[in-house]
Amino acid sequence: MHRKAPARDIDETQVTVTPPENSAAGVRAVTVALERAVEEMGVIRTARTLTRVNQHHGFDCPGCAWPEPTGHRRPAEFCENGAKAVAEEATLRTVTPEFFAEHSIRDLAGKSGYWLGQQGRLTHPMVLRPGDTHYSPIAWDEAYRLIAKTLRELASPDEAVFYTSGRTANETAFLYQLLVRSFGTNNLPDCSNMCHESSGTALTSSIGIGKGSVTIDDFARADLIVVAGQNPGTNHPRMLSALSAAKDKGAKVIAVNPLPETGLIGFRDPQTIKGLTTGTTIADDFLQIRLGGDMALFQGLARLLFEAEDRAPGTVIDRAFVDAHTASFAEYEKQMRAVDLAVVQEATGLTLEQLERTAHMLARSRATIICWAMGLTQQRHGVATIEEATNLLLMRGMIGKPGAGVCPVRGHSNVQGDRTMGIWEKMPESFLAALDSEFGITSPRTHGYDTVAAIRALRDGQAKVFFGMGGNFVSATPDTEVTEAALRGCELTVQVSTKLNRSHVVHGRTALILPTLGRTDLDVQDGAKQQVSVEDSMSMVHLSTGRLAPVSDELRSEVAIVCELAQELFGAGHPVPWARLRRDYDTIRDAIARVIPGCADYNRKVRERNGFQLPHPPRDAREFRTATGKANFAVNDLSWLPVPAGRLILQTLRSHDQYNTTIYGLDDRYRGIHNGRKVVLVHPDDIAAFGFAEGELVDLVSEWTDGSERRVSGFRLVSYSTPRGNAAAYYPETNPLVPLDHVAERSNTPVSKAVTIRLERASA
Repeated sequence: MHRKAPARDIDETQVTVTPPENSAAGVRAVTVALERAVEEMGVIRTARTLTRVNQHHGFDCPGCAWPEPTGHRRPAEFCENGAKAVAEEATLRTVTPEFFAEHSIRDLAGKSGYWLGQQGRLTHPMVLRPGDTHYSPIAWDEAYRLIAKTLRELASPDEAVFYTSGRTANETAFLYQLLVRSFGTNNLPDCSNMCHESSGTALTSSIGIGKGSVTIDDFARADLIVVAGQNPGTNHPRMLSALSAAKDKGAKVIAVNPLPETGLIGFRDPQTIKGLTTGTTIADDFLQIRLGGDMALFQGLARLLFEAEDRAPGTVIDRAFVDAHTASFAEYEKQMRAVDLAVVQEATGLTLEQLERTAHMLARSRATIICWAMGLTQQRHGVATIEEATNLLLMRGMIGKPGAGVCPVRGHSNVQGDRTMGIWEKMPESFLAALDSEFGITSPRTHGYDTVAAIRALRDGQAKVFFGMGGNFVSATPDTEVTEAALRGCELTVQVSTKLNRSHVVHGRTALILPTLGRTDLDVQDGAKQQVSVEDSMSMVHLSTGRLAPVSDELRSEVAIVCELAQELFGAGHPVPWARLRRDYDTIRDAIARVIPGCADYNRKVRERNGFQLPHPPRDAREFRTATGKANFAVNDLSWLPVPAGRLILQTLRSHDQYNTTIYGLDDRYRGIHNGRKVVLVHPDDIAAFGFAEGELVDLVSEWTDGSERRVSGFRLVSYSTPRGNAAAYYPETNPLVPLDHVAERSNTPVSKAVTIRLERASA
């Protein structure tokens, strides 16, 4: 049964604003989730699909990477936004060749990303040839020949860029990087470059591994959980259940964020009596910090902890842990004791009383977890900020201890698994040597392009082919005008996708759309049902099994697309057995077991009830594989973001009806925004000081040290609780404000949480 997509697009004149809500989830979330699911899938398909989300024999939610419980799983082991993600993928709406015949590229380019995504699942491979005005159907074999011919004609393999979205499963990611390295390049940018690259860089330096050190069970053992730069209620709502359970066991939660996020104020779990009545107040304390002030906060807290140690020697600093397992503590202590608390207050906007109260809670805690997300990573000094958070835990001995540790909360399902499987432009020699030994290839050793470097290479004509394995590259990246021009300069752009998005209408001289199976879809290869595996945000690896009949016989799995393209590109004599790997995904997992440390006996362990956990030396044995052989205290000069006179510091963020670049709907009901997206949240005193009125339309103009400016127009001013001098607005609408070179030090992550802007009355 085909369902027609709604014809309407966004009408920003219909925006309404109501007071923000004071609790997340609850019956309203259930109602919204079911309404969206039934609208997209129908009643029967909704029942068949939602009952399998995140279940032991079901499929992994295509949304966030929050882990599943290791014990009992509830009948509804998903959140409102997870249900929206599933409905988007399992929709009965379809985008057929007839759709493309009806809509020209010019027509589609004039639609919003929201409208494009609402049209439904792609059903056939499509091509746009030079001079064409419409995409037209193409046979799979012809599509592969076109790609292979273009790749072989490049002057160097490094003229091709192979991007990956976090939605890609482990088996696909492993084969994809194998194809790319067999071709001869390490150009493997991925969405990690734009989100948690700062986390990986900082943690690798500090503790020797770029992953979090806690498990889902640690939340029930913690007595203090710090949630910094993060909005769980929208971006990973199932985290609220873990926080609520921790509070039931006596844990305290501190929220650190420029905006009061509803999920951290109140949580109503619709699967419990308490959730249907009083709910749970999650945050025991809310530190409404200024944008860019987190590093100052962590350094100020460190000074206060050293002073607390002076007052009660042996009660605050874990000297046994520090002496046995860390390096550079003396240098760190010297610098922290010199921190100026007046500067910390100015940088954070917090009072000395707030700082002292927080330090007291840290000093008393026996088991502390610090969680964070994009609010920390997408800062110019994001790497150093995360190092400072890690320093706090190290001085207290909170690594490799039950209920304690670092917890970077990954945003996209299997984005962490992609990195484990080799999706990185600079994988270590040990990985490349093992890959070469397993398959008889010679991987290149020269590092490739990350996301920002890839855009620069495409912009400058140094790269000519863009291949996207999932995702929406155009809308996920900064500097929209530059990125779009870079892609339009390509000889060939290829998008492996489930649904339409902006990247399909920003195309190279020749463009291909290759429709693929999603997580919910049944995957059959040569008559045999297949399963894939994913890794969650806490290093648990488990199977995911789709069961829905694909909407078209023309859909192919990502594994099949990679293997069939490789056969066309390399020919029959290539040492990698591509045909065998496509037929049986167990053979892929057997290869993974031999190549990737911690994955031995993969096929057996991944079939265990909860899957298996990858090793983490700091967590498992307080073993730190750094250059010093110990955990390293980082010594950083304090950096923060003063607000220039007459200006604001802007952060970009998601709405509640959004997952990454996918717009599910036009309401951000927790913040009280309805029927539109072009709004900017500003403190009421700042609105008045700048001579504006709430509801007025303004342009946002970003300003840069080289004298350049960037502008987005027609944003509605919304009075909101933000620190003075700070503002917030949704992406991708504000991506044009962020220059390509505005990146975090050491990680090269685009800095979308620190954009200096001025407000002007809306231009005509």
